[in-house]
Order: sequence, then C-alpha cells, then structure tokens
Amino acid sequence: MIYLQFARFLLPLAFTLVVQGLSGQFLSGGMARLPQATSVLAAYGVAWGIADFLSSPLSQAGQLGLVLGTSHPARRQIQGFVLGSGSALAGVLAMLAFTPVGEWVIRQGHGLSSEVSDTVRQALFWLAPVPALEGLSRFYAGLLMRSRRTEVVSLATLASIGASIGSVFFLLPAQFVQAQPIRLPLLVSYIGIGVHLGVLLGGYWRHVRPALGPQPGDKGLSLAYILHFFWPLALVMAIQGVSRPLINLFVARGPDGQEALAVLAVVYPLAHLPYGWVNELRSLVPAFQGEGNSQLCRFAIACGICSFGIMAGMFWTPLRLPILTGLLGLEPELAGRCQWPLFLFSFFPLAVALRAYFHGVALVERRTRALVPSAPSRIGVIYVAMLALPETVHGATRGVAALLCGFVLEAAVVWWGVRGWSEFKIKRRSA
Repeated sequence: MIYLQFARFLLPLAFTLVVQGLSGQFLSGGMARLPQATSVLAAYGVAWGIADFLSSPLSQAGQLGLVLGTSHPARRQIQGFVLGSGSALAGVLAMLAFTPVGEWVIRQGHGLSSEVSDTVRQALFWLAPVPALEGLSRFYAGLLMRSRRTEVVSLATLASIGASIGSVFFLLPAQFVQAQPIRLPLLVSYIGIGVHLGVLLGGYWRHVRPALGPQPGDKGLSLAYILHFFWPLALVMAIQGVSRPLINLFVARGPDGQEALAVLAVVYPLAHLPYGWVNELRSLVPAFQGEGNSQLCRFAIACGICSFGIMAGMFWTPLRLPILTGLLGLEPELAGRCQWPLFLFSFFPLAVALRAYFHGVALVERRTRALVPSAPSRIGVIYVAMLALPETVHGATRGVAALLCGFVLEAAVVWWGVRGWSEFKIKRRSA
C-alpha cells in the first residue's frame, strides 16, 4: 500500500511534466515553421538559457513551501523573500539587455552575429519578470505538495499547457509574429506562466489557506533562518544553472556553432520530456518523511530504470525520426544531428533518480549544506569534458556528453555528502 501512496503522489506530477514537455515541443515546432527558423531557435535558446540560469536559484522556492510553509506568518515572510529575490534577478536580466556587459556576454562571449545578438538582448528584456513569476509559482506549488494536493499542481500545469499550445496555433499565422518571429516564444511563455500561477493561487486559497489555520503567537520564520535553509539550495541551483550557458558558450564558438545551438534548443526540451518527472522524487521524500524510508529508496531506483527504458524506446529506435521530422518539423539534416545527443540523454534518469532521492533526504533532515559541493563538481567536470572532447565531434554531441559526465559526478557527490560522509564518520568513531 505504501507504494500506491507514493504513486498517487508522484503520478499527477509525472503526467503533467510529460505533457508540459509536449507543449515545449509544440513551441519548438512553431519556431521551426517561422521565417529564419534556425536563427530564431538559436536566439531563443541562448536567451532562455540565460533567463533560466538567473531563475534557477528561485526554482528551489518550492522546497521552502514544502518544508517551511507551516503557518500564515511563515508563508508571508517566505513570499516576501521570493518576491524580493526575484526582483533583484529581474534587474540583472534587464542589465544584460541594455549594458555593454550584456553585449560582451551575448555577442563576443557566444560569438553570435549582430542580428542574432540583438534578438537575444531583446528577448532578455522581455523575459526580465520571469524569475519572480517562476519563484512564486514554485512556492505555491510547494505549499500544495505539503498538503499532498498534487492534483492541483497537475491541473495548473495542464491548464498552462493547454493555453500555451492554443496560443502557438493562434499566434503562428499572425502578421506581427511573422514580422518579428521572436515574439512567438515570448508571448507563449508568458501566457503559460500566467495561467499556471493563477490556478496555483486559486488552489492555495481553496485547499491550503484554511488548512494552515490561525497560529496564535506564531511570528513565523526569521529572515536569517530562511537564508540558512535556502542559500545552499539556491547556490546549488545557480551553479547548476551555469551548465547550459557554459555549454552554449563552447558550442557557439565551435564549428557550425549556430546549427549546434539550434540542435541543443531542440534536444534539451525533447529529452527532458521522459525524464524530467524523476526530479520530483526530491519532493516525495519530504512529503512522506518517516513513512517507509527503504521503500522510498527502492521506489526511486525503479522510477529511474523506468524512465531509462522509455527514453531508450523513443531515441534508440526508428521512432526517433517521426518525432523529429514529423512532430517538430525539422529538416532531415538537422534531425540527423540530434541522434547522438538524444542517445546520450537516455542515461540521464539513472543519475537523476539517485540525486533526487538523496536531495529529498537532505531536505527532511534540514541539512541542505551537505548538497553544496555537488554543484561545483558538476560544473568542473563539464568544463574539463568540453576541453577534453575532440572538436571533430559535433558541438551538440560534445555538449550533451559533457553534461552527462556532470550529472553522474553530481549524483555521486550528493550521495557522499548526505550519506557517505556521515557513515564514514560513524565507522571511524566505532573503530
């Protein structure tokens, strides 16, 4: 019965993450059908990579709601913390859009043409509010998961997906989109984010707010305690977020850089589709803390193997070509470049399952500092791999191979920080 409870918690999240990934493919397919499709895919891939990197610390706001959101005063203080942090990150995005620093990072750093560079900076300006909006969405999703109302989180995601897919079809033939193609992914992104946040707020008001109830004398959490719990998570995600811009930087400056960036813009969301849900195991552990720890570990391993099998079926077989050329509308040559990156992505869920389980254990024990060494390890091995792998390998394949090395080492370091080091100290004391 305990496995059924785990599945009931995880399945709505897994289902909606898979469908959410499908909506990303509709967006990629829409961009592929626009004028100058390769440059639009490359520009949006770079812009979203930078925006996602700056949003990455607040992606852990869900853990604040899941673990620390125990009362209304705590909720208000965490919400203020998320909004303040999101506003600061929005300022950084706006700076990159308008200052010489942004010109250097985007044009000289990535080696992009002036036309693509201008499009990236325009996109960064319009994406500036994304960190705050994403942080709020994650926080309220965490509050709902704390109450085990994952079906509301799923409903929010499904509504967002429906709005995003519908807007792709509605906006694609519009004249103002055809005139400036970058408007399509920007508008679709905001429509999806707005609908998602709106449904989560409605779910919180109906299901979570009454359950929190009045807490007489409860002054909530101090800013110092929130920072003590949050900074390791934010640091880990911020350093992890460097992965994609770092890979983009190497790839853009290599042979056929623009084509390789376009391939990465396609394979990142496509590969994330069958394994992204495995990350939600980190939320499963705190939601069921104290209920079958050994069963949780076995369940996590089974989820990783299941995701690996799905990816092998999708990307190691001829089914790959209809997905790339039919669903996404890629040219055969560009689709062929996606073969090896997708093959390598198939191994990601094995490392992700291990990392997510021990990440959840660290959250339950409130030992988030044990996670800190994992992120620098990931970035370091990615950098070394990008230097070591020969340039004769296509840029997108090099990038994904380096990312796989980073994921494997990161999972090992997370295990060592959460369990391995503790067990080592216990053995030394007993000896």
